[in-house]
Amino acid sequence: MKRTLPLILVFIFGIMGIVPYYIPHGGYQTLDNMVRNDFLRILSAFAIVLGLGSLMKVHIDKIKKHRENWPYSYVLIIGFVVSGFIGLFGGIEGNGMLPTSIASFKFDIETLYLNIIVPLGSTMFALLAFFMASASYRAFRVRSLESALLLSAAFIVMLGVIPLGDRISPHLPTFAQWIMDIPNVASKRGITFGIALGGLATSLKVILGIERSWLGGKE
Repeated sequence: MKRTLPLILVFIFGIMGIVPYYIPHGGYQTLDNMVRNDFLRILSAFAIVLGLGSLMKVHIDKIKKHRENWPYSYVLIIGFVVSGFIGLFGGIEGNGMLPTSIASFKFDIETLYLNIIVPLGSTMFALLAFFMASASYRAFRVRSLESALLLSAAFIVMLGVIPLGDRISPHLPTFAQWIMDIPNVASKRGITFGIALGGLATSLKVILGIERSWLGGKE
């Protein structure tokens, strides 16, 4: 029953998610809206609690067993507890039960987000640019006709979007934009079609019970 009930629920809700796109009946559309807007929000709330509990469990276990980089788990746990406490009792802009300002210094959840999370995200994306440049250097080695075309297109586009490209040739930025608008969009659409077909096939396998790896185990 532990495996049969989840399969039945997945089949029912999978079919319920498909049918509204083919049956424009008002009553069924109302039921679908209720499921999407109310039921899924409740499930999301439980999923967040489960995910946060799992996160804490993993890092507490990491500290106990002194695994690699375990001191950083203290930073995560302290930040988790402090931000959670401020978010629950301090409100969004300091309008909660907990005072979230000392003189002109504010530490409400929005201030923490704008002054900690946003700069950290910008730093991560800045570092990501260097990793992308390094990966591009390794990937753009000319070993075949396809890699030569890829390298040429990348070189033209990079030259076309900087001021130097306009000085080399006034037609270079236009050609670079043509590469981005025509061949690039065409390839992206092909990739998107492939992803959609793969997602459709996987969804059908899950709904029909053919794919059961999400249940855990080998069967």
